[in-house]
Amino acid sequence: MKAEETKNHIKELVKNYYEEVFKDKKNDNIPASGKIFDEKELINAIDAVLDGVWTHGRFSELFQNKLSGFLGIKYAMLANSGSSANLLAVSSLFAPNIGERRIKPGDEIITTACGFPTTINPIIQNNAVPAFVDIKMDTYNIDENMVEDAISDKTRAIIAAHTLGNPFNIDNIMKICKKHDLFLIEDACDALGSKYNGRYVSNFGDLGTFSFYPAHQITMAEGGAVVTNNPAIKKAVESIRDWGRDCLCLPGIDDTCKKRFSQKFGGLPEGYDHKYTYSTIGYNLKGNDILAAIGLAQLEKLSFFMEIRERNFKLLKKSLSEFDDYFFFQEKEPKSKPCWFGFLITLREDIKFTRNEIIDFLEKNKISTRLLFGGNITKQPYFKNYEIKYRNTELKNTDRAMNNSFWVGIYPGLEESDIIYVYEKISEFTRQKK
Repeated sequence: MKAEETKNHIKELVKNYYEEVFKDKKNDNIPASGKIFDEKELINAIDAVLDGVWTHGRFSELFQNKLSGFLGIKYAMLANSGSSANLLAVSSLFAPNIGERRIKPGDEIITTACGFPTTINPIIQNNAVPAFVDIKMDTYNIDENMVEDAISDKTRAIIAAHTLGNPFNIDNIMKICKKHDLFLIEDACDALGSKYNGRYVSNFGDLGTFSFYPAHQITMAEGGAVVTNNPAIKKAVESIRDWGRDCLCLPGIDDTCKKRFSQKFGGLPEGYDHKYTYSTIGYNLKGNDILAAIGLAQLEKLSFFMEIRERNFKLLKKSLSEFDDYFFFQEKEPKSKPCWFGFLITLREDIKFTRNEIIDFLEKNKISTRLLFGGNITKQPYFKNYEIKYRNTELKNTDRAMNNSFWVGIYPGLEESDIIYVYEKISEFTRQKK
């Protein structure tokens, strides 16, 4: 009883600390993204620390169950980042237990060159070949009309991101996947809470991935997740995440299968310890209970976060519509309801100012901006430094986004007055340039 009383006292002190240090803290600028939290995240994290487990325990299990329940999907597997989630998702399709459909080195995976590098890097890390297609200039998502022409006899999968929370045309991509027997990985790292045809993204492909970095719809500081309805893929993901082991006992638990010392694997001696038997090439990409505890508090706020993101997006788009002569903005795909990650702005051709000029103006006025991640990834230094092999169609729109697009924040930490301030500063800039 005394320990429980001490714990409750600690939690009360944490709540007081939050109110003194964080509650009314205001930003001096307009960030592009950020985390929103209250005392619940801090108390959950302390609770996990006081448990003394720290690795994968009750908070991790509960978070996985809550996430899969929210999405309406069978399996959710916690990872240490969204980038690790992408690595796990792609790598799982190379695993031996996938059977005849497994992807092999030298096979091709279709994706876009416009986006974040860790959507693409797992293809390269698994010795497959990325085949790049262009994006559409209205949604900034993969152009499904170009995908079929990009398919070769080596194509085995498609991995595509829902750009800035905007779902790609899942109907058409799924038709192509079914026609050509391709795997589909939905990179939903920027899109938790986005829906297509009434269902949350990540429900359509063979796998979905999420990131819980502070910029995203919810955060656990670092962290990510892989989701799937396929038990064979689940087994592969968990094995690769947990060092490549064949045994899937939870940390601190032994002999779940009751066969720990009575099986024969590979060239190992009969009865070799199943906990130290490895059936895939794996890593240690697990999340942990402290991260998961924070994530649980964030999941409770997700519906509110979604509402504020939608409000801020609509307000900014309506306000900036008067500048259609200078800019155009990201449009949603029919049947979709995005949980917007940011507000994307693209400069029209033949205007009398550059992207760098407006970005410099906004930054000097304390409005943070971001580019569309890596632009055209094939033009990043590492593609030349490592002499990466790839195949691509014409990437005209990708280059246009690389040269002319940027985005500003709409995250839930911004109030309506902040959105109006962004509008006012863009209005001031355009007046100066007339």
